[in-house]
Amino acid sequence: MIATLNNLSPQREIVAAAKGRARVSFIGARSFLLETSGDFDLASQRWIWALSQTVKGWADIAEVIPGMTNLLAICKETPEDPEIVVSRLLEAWNNAQSLDLAGKTIEIPVHYGGPYATDLPALCEFSGLSDRDVVRIHYEATYRVFALGSAPGFGYLHGLDPRICMPRKAVPSLRMEKGCVTIGGMQTGVAMLTGPNGWNSIGYAQLQMFDPASSIPALMAPGDTVRFVPARIEL
Repeated sequence: MIATLNNLSPQREIVAAAKGRARVSFIGARSFLLETSGDFDLASQRWIWALSQTVKGWADIAEVIPGMTNLLAICKETPEDPEIVVSRLLEAWNNAQSLDLAGKTIEIPVHYGGPYATDLPALCEFSGLSDRDVVRIHYEATYRVFALGSAPGFGYLHGLDPRICMPRKAVPSLRMEKGCVTIGGMQTGVAMLTGPNGWNSIGYAQLQMFDPASSIPALMAPGDTVRFVPARIEL
């Protein structure tokens, strides 16, 4: 694994895109969810990252959780007038400038194929590609971590080649093993937990992605670059 320290950098190679409109909904008494109509792309996510940095600086905010085309802001106390918080969030979104996160680079060794690649045949049938082509296309791409969520340490990765995009399963697998390398829609990732999972598994990674005893439990962070490295290909 190759890593450099996370840091913030000004906008860099920003791709022109239209900023989507936002709406805010209440999640309990202290939490506010801002959702945008932006596309699932890097240009849109840079606005979410910028908004996150702005809201983190507010004295009345306890925690900010950036997601994909959304952001959750949790207040320290229940606000007397929630509409004021809503107005501040919307104003901050409208004023947000594109911000890139220059994170570390993570290389994840993968055993492609084999007993854990339970959905590789279905993906080949869906895409019309051979198993070798699917694997090659997957590991040749470079991915960016947009956000963490779903399970501790799970990174939502952008950059999957459209040729190997595949919808999530209508009926999830009842027991997918932790470490399975998966594809779900336009995203790819590594399963953090063993259990039901609707994504499509094409391989397995042994790298520990989350360590609750560590000072920084999650290996991935928003802005990181991820590359999957074929340690073994068994087709």
